[in-house]
Amino acid sequence: MGKFGTVVTIDGPAASGKSSVSREIARKHGWKWVSTGAFYRGLAFVALKKNVDLENTKALVDLCHSDEWSIELTPEKTEVVFQGVDVTDQINHEDVGSFASRISHHQDVRKALLAAQRNCALGQKGLVAEGRDCGTVVFPDAPIKVYLTAKSENRALRRALEQGADLQEVQSAQKIRDRQDSSRKAAPLQVPDNALVIDTTELDLQGVVQAVDNHIKNKLQSP
Repeated sequence: MGKFGTVVTIDGPAASGKSSVSREIARKHGWKWVSTGAFYRGLAFVALKKNVDLENTKALVDLCHSDEWSIELTPEKTEVVFQGVDVTDQINHEDVGSFASRISHHQDVRKALLAAQRNCALGQKGLVAEGRDCGTVVFPDAPIKVYLTAKSENRALRRALEQGADLQEVQSAQKIRDRQDSSRKAAPLQVPDNALVIDTTELDLQGVVQAVDNHIKNKLQSP
């Protein structure tokens, strides 16, 4: 991986357990972890705050490079800092996720964020990268790839409980976002080649973490 250490990618749809699993795997191995979706959520949040048209690709690309916001990697979360304030909790609402899905359709926006996403692995002993295109676009040469999925109803319930939101509203928004993410021309959500696919519907967090960790250990031990 060149200047990168070991890179593990964990992709999947919303509320499939990617962030929780990535965090635990990173802790186990003493690696960093990043949610690449935070780049899109952060950009969408900043665009809304600054009244930037979400269909104005040039303005969005310019905003990608603005020093008004930044991404910080911490053991607990991928922080989005806007004008010196941690706004991570605000970007995780379902409506911001829907806006993030909209702007992720712009190929030029994806290109503008790609270098910053890849730079998260520079100089690291290891990195766990989670999102929707980590194994297909951001780190296509990653030696270890995982894809988490779960039934739609199960994922909606998880997200509703996390946010204290109405289940039907979350499920409706999630279905729209799933459709957007899977059908977009630019880096659609899909299972990466050679990825371990895990259905998390009937598994608890530790069960998923154990399955992913076993896969990582087997890969690292392989010649």
